[in-house]
Amino acid sequence: MLDFPRWKIWSILLILALGVALAIPSLIGEANSRRVGLGGMPRINLGLDLSGGSHLLLEADTSDVIRQRLGLKEEEVRTEMRRASPRIAIGDISTQGGKLEFMVRDVAQLDAAVDRVRNLTNAVGVTGQRDWNVTVVDGTRVVMTPTAAGIKDAVNKAMDTATDVVRRRIDSLGTREPSIVREGDDRIVVQVPGLQDPAALKALLGKTAKLEFKLVDITANPIDVAQGRAPAGSQVLPYPGNPGGAPFIAVQRRAIITGDQLTDARQEFDQQDNQPVVAITFDGNGGRRFARVTQDNVGKPFAIILDNSVISAPNIETAILGGQARISGSFTTESANALAISLRSGSLPVNLKVIEERTVGPQLGADSIRAGIIASTIAALAVIIFMFVTYGRFGLYANIAVTLNIFIILGVMALLNATLTLPGIAGFVLTIGTAVDANVLINERIREERRRGRNVAHAVELGYKEASRTIFEANVTHAISGLIMLLLGSGQVKGFAVVLLLGIATSVFTAVTFTRMLVALWIRRNRPSDMTI
Repeated sequence: MLDFPRWKIWSILLILALGVALAIPSLIGEANSRRVGLGGMPRINLGLDLSGGSHLLLEADTSDVIRQRLGLKEEEVRTEMRRASPRIAIGDISTQGGKLEFMVRDVAQLDAAVDRVRNLTNAVGVTGQRDWNVTVVDGTRVVMTPTAAGIKDAVNKAMDTATDVVRRRIDSLGTREPSIVREGDDRIVVQVPGLQDPAALKALLGKTAKLEFKLVDITANPIDVAQGRAPAGSQVLPYPGNPGGAPFIAVQRRAIITGDQLTDARQEFDQQDNQPVVAITFDGNGGRRFARVTQDNVGKPFAIILDNSVISAPNIETAILGGQARISGSFTTESANALAISLRSGSLPVNLKVIEERTVGPQLGADSIRAGIIASTIAALAVIIFMFVTYGRFGLYANIAVTLNIFIILGVMALLNATLTLPGIAGFVLTIGTAVDANVLINERIREERRRGRNVAHAVELGYKEASRTIFEANVTHAISGLIMLLLGSGQVKGFAVVLLLGIATSVFTAVTFTRMLVALWIRRNRPSDMTI
């Protein structure tokens, strides 16, 4: 136990030196790090409660998912019936009551229609359940009803997609280390340290950014449109910026192209009137489709629709080739850039609304940091004084281990690019207090062995050896608790758990391995016949 070859000594010292080196940039600040040439070194990120910033809790309207599923399934059914050979004639498709229903005109084709519709359903998970139930009513009508498992799976996928879209939008702002995590089935927690403008953040995250290009239905009666009625196959949408003054316009339900086929969106200025516009670029498939539709409809108007509201409805003067187009409207530079970010990051599959909002000022964060430093300093000094007074030389070794343990925790957090929160500081202070637990157990065991008459070397060796099992069991129980908090907790609970788990691992290394090395070197050099502990 007290045999330390040279390679082992140098390995321990190297690990400690590396931990201290990694901790220095976080301790001296970013400006001082750049001044001494450590600007590229990893640093600990401060959480929202320490650096200030914006906190939003977003809740999704999951009914959107059900409506979208019905709309998509309606298109799939129409396409599948057209592709059948011979073609299967069906009546109008109803989506009332949250289910899809249609009548097969020729009863002889009913079985073929049911088979094709069932092929449009999918298994959910490993249970064998389908996402849609298909039944026949009155011998002519096919009814598709979404199952509970299918709805739950669709909502889960939509929330995963929404979380990714929110993350991409915030990353486009250039903010540092935002926290975007799902909470429950239909909520997303967003924390952006350093951002003091929650209004702009809400505007960016609350916009669905569902972009569609649809042909205007020029056959619609303006009087019917004003009353919200449109011909079959069309729909009435609001058009707040209509130069003609009418607040509504009729467009075909089927989209020419959607925002899913965009590859880029940038805010630019129109060369003629210098007004802000959004330049968009389609992917290969989208560009070819847009070119074909504009070629076939020269002279006809088409609508540019954002979140089910028409922002522009220009005439197609000529075919739009090259896979590029421009969206113009009553934009400011800021609103055009926000729209470009939303389009570039993708559309949200569900509407998100803010149900909780908090802004933490940088002054409050500075007070928290100051209080955390004071608490950590007091805890460290109290532990150091107690250990030195109680155990003398062995207490001094434990104090050196506690000091190095503080540096190593900070260094590992910086290396992992972890975020330090106020509960994390609480975990840090707790770690300082418990970092000498192992040394207390070891030192008391050494005292016991000395009272039994064993010599110094033998007492020290047995003290470390016999206390190891107790130290291991105690830290395993702490680690289990910390791991449960890390896996099941969220936000600041996770911050506490991260620091706690790191502290457990590093304190065992410094309090056991490092102090054992110091004691072994002292005994090897001085060969004492007695000691005070």
